[in-house]
Amino acid sequence: MELFYLILFVVAFLYAAVGHGGASGYLALMAIYGIAPDVMKPTALLLNLFVSGSAFLQFYRGKHFIKKIFIPLAIASIPMSFVGGMLVIEDHLYKKILGALLLLPVIRLFFFANTERSGLREPNSYISLLVGGSIGLLSGMIGIGGGIILSPVLLLLKWTDQKQTAAISALFIFVNSVAGLAGQFTKGIAFNNNMLLYVVIAFSGGLLGAYFGASRFNQNVLKNVLGVVLFMAAIKLWFV
Repeated sequence: MELFYLILFVVAFLYAAVGHGGASGYLALMAIYGIAPDVMKPTALLLNLFVSGSAFLQFYRGKHFIKKIFIPLAIASIPMSFVGGMLVIEDHLYKKILGALLLLPVIRLFFFANTERSGLREPNSYISLLVGGSIGLLSGMIGIGGGIILSPVLLLLKWTDQKQTAAISALFIFVNSVAGLAGQFTKGIAFNNNMLLYVVIAFSGGLLGAYFGASRFNQNVLKNVLGVVLFMAAIKLWFV
């Protein structure tokens, strides 16, 4: 299990560096080690809370958070994530869906120019509500925070640059993870006996990753890290 803990730390570090909680990575890792599916989803969401929370604080302190973009996204996503958490989807199906979704932002990040602040557009509230609600429902169903879907959408719409995207995604993941867990509580959930150790390791990796992501890594590094992380998660979800 020592290798499991090391990989868990690395996954938390990489995801937090780009403002993500890491649920898709945790799901793939737990699947490899044969952890029961009914434990995987709530465990991933709980780890999401600690990692995304620490990531948000670091990016917020770096003055990258834009409240006016986040609020309409959250208003629509939170109730839909709760509803999604009450729905049941077969494990192999949600992994394939998530794996396919992850390939889209990878293409965007590696084959299209980076979004700079000078080229940003004004966000549209109606589109924000639609995007937030759709991602919230899907993230609740799959057992993730939704940041891996939201991030490329924000970049494609050119509403935020890379670090602003990371800050918004981190808090988006946190609130959706809370809502998703609440929805899962309605059907009953189970946690691993080693949960406290999981939290300590993931939280430590998340703190370190968020620090480097918010204050040390430049835009191009963040773009490359995000692309590699999402590609790795997609491959794992397809073949685990």
